[in-house]
Amino acid sequence: MKLTMNFKKIFTSAFILSSLCLSANAISSSDAKALLQKTEDTTAFYETDFKADYEVIQQKPGEGRSVTNATIYRRDKSLKWTILIKAPLKDKGKGYLQTDNSIWFYDPADKRFTFTSSKDKFQGTNANTSDFAPQLYAKNYDIESAEEVKLTKFDCVLFTLKANSKNVDYPTIKLWVTKNDGLTRMKEDYSLSGQKLRTTIIPSYQKINGAGGKVYWIPVNMRIMDNLKGKKISGKMEYETTLISISNAALVKQDDAIYTKPYLELMAGN
Repeated sequence: MKLTMNFKKIFTSAFILSSLCLSANAISSSDAKALLQKTEDTTAFYETDFKADYEVIQQKPGEGRSVTNATIYRRDKSLKWTILIKAPLKDKGKGYLQTDNSIWFYDPADKRFTFTSSKDKFQGTNANTSDFAPQLYAKNYDIESAEEVKLTKFDCVLFTLKANSKNVDYPTIKLWVTKNDGLTRMKEDYSLSGQKLRTTIIPSYQKINGAGGKVYWIPVNMRIMDNLKGKKISGKMEYETTLISISNAALVKQDDAIYTKPYLELMAGN
């Protein structure tokens, strides 16, 4: 799936207007907590397994781009997921596995599993491995503030969240969530000192029907910009970005073997 010009325009306008959001009254504490829980729930698939194809495009200013294609499997109720890299050819057969609260990276070149972390970057991109898993906003963060804002065409609640757990990638995040559906539209990640590290934009979602008629909303595209890595091109500052497109999403039970080390070893030979 290719990034469309429309998506680029949405990202640009959303990023510019994020600093121009019009604040309304702060929402009540109970409403804020309920909406944040709903937002967390929209990132997870606890009633079913999830499978989809991901195209991950890494763009470095002045250096061109690289493309990685992968299939991702998730069993959120057991906190398990598997990522199997399909392309480019030099990376085909590599994979990631989260099971028993541990994340492993498999490289078929040396046929060895290496322990990794949710904070580690995925294939040298600006995406963390944790970006492909449920986002535990309500569980791991406290609400410092919540206010109604306008983000381009979206009526949002802007959350400022502070971590209450050490098991997070970023101690502070700002989260723009549409009020009517709890979907994340924009996220900014900050260091402990308050420096902005990353900006993520999710302008559109695809509707997927699960078992029992339950409706799930899955991003069509995501764009992650590293606010620390960039260079001036023709006098304009440009930052490294990772563009993620999701296609062929399915919400059906997968074989238990998929979430095991032998599965990655087997698929590496195909």
